[in-house]
Amino acid sequence: MELIGNVKNYDWGKLGADSYVAKIATANDGGFKLDQAQPYAELWMGDHVSGPSLVAGSGEELGAYLQKNGQNKLSYLFKVLSIRKALSIQVHPDKTEAEKLHAQFPDVYKDPNHKPELAIALTDFQAMCGFRPYAEIHALLKSWPQLETLLGKDKVDQLQSGTEPALKDLYSTLMHSPPSALETCITSMLHTIQNKPAPSNLDRLFLQLHADFSADVGLLSIYFLNILNLSPGQAIYLPANVPHAYLSGDCIECMACSDNVVRAGLTPKFKDVDTLLRLVSYEGAPAESKIYQPKRLDGEPHTRTFIPSVKDFAVAEVKVPAGVKQYSVTNRANGCILLVCAGKGKLTAGAGQELGLEFGKIVFVPGSVGDKLKLEIEDSGSEFVAYQAMSNDF
Repeated sequence: MELIGNVKNYDWGKLGADSYVAKIATANDGGFKLDQAQPYAELWMGDHVSGPSLVAGSGEELGAYLQKNGQNKLSYLFKVLSIRKALSIQVHPDKTEAEKLHAQFPDVYKDPNHKPELAIALTDFQAMCGFRPYAEIHALLKSWPQLETLLGKDKVDQLQSGTEPALKDLYSTLMHSPPSALETCITSMLHTIQNKPAPSNLDRLFLQLHADFSADVGLLSIYFLNILNLSPGQAIYLPANVPHAYLSGDCIECMACSDNVVRAGLTPKFKDVDTLLRLVSYEGAPAESKIYQPKRLDGEPHTRTFIPSVKDFAVAEVKVPAGVKQYSVTNRANGCILLVCAGKGKLTAGAGQELGLEFGKIVFVPGSVGDKLKLEIEDSGSEFVAYQAMSNDF
């Protein structure tokens, strides 16, 4: 069954045809009208009430279709993201906290579900993820007298103890810094960087974020959080309470079916600083430890499967080399959503049910059609690429 995805025009999205989201939407939806001045940030594929996919042809919302046909709601939300400027510094609450936050502040925290998520780079992709090792944070802060002045030399030096309370105290001081003190610190750092003959990569990121967000407190998180530069195919997994922010690039994203975000910087939206500081994990770890590794399962030589620690979702990356004309993909008991990103062919499921596949095609396959999906691929001289989202019953 073919689906029409739900496009989100958030300000941070890439503009017009530069957006991978817009490219997918143009191919996916015959009624989509591209506007070169419009940001196209996210394409949602699923049954979340804030952006449900539609059944192609009938226009029925996917959630209503599933309910009518006696199928459970999806446990996941599948997305494509195209990022022109940074998303907010954020964490996602665990299930217990999500229920509490939704009950207390339903206008901000829209549902009672947790939101662990996985991002797989489609293009070169940059993100902040988790705190750096404590010694690395200490060295970075000591290299900037402006930061020592803002945060207090004694508090910076306490980080040498390598204890979580020391980092918690230091990061809390940063996030509660008075706006005037932040302005003074960031302006001075800006002048220093602008006068450097050879700015570092971190300096260039500072300049980029300052151009977009001025003296926002989140800018200084680049000295606390790991900066990851992912190549296409690399992934990060973000369980509850891990601080992160996507900075640039395009990615496939899958998460538990939720839209709960606790924000504290790099955003014009509501900032819930105290909640973020209460929930965030202060564990320090090297950047390379944040790269999430897929598995190759038996019988699927051209599939890499990302299987997180939660049961809500898993994602398979299917890359069939040129010249391979037939391939089998495993369907799950609760079905799956398949997004085609390259190549052309035909999907056969169940009792001879066939559906054409090409770039931008989004397909929902119910579990009732069986556990094997047959791909017949046109030999175009290039690989066939698709991403498959499913509940995690591995």
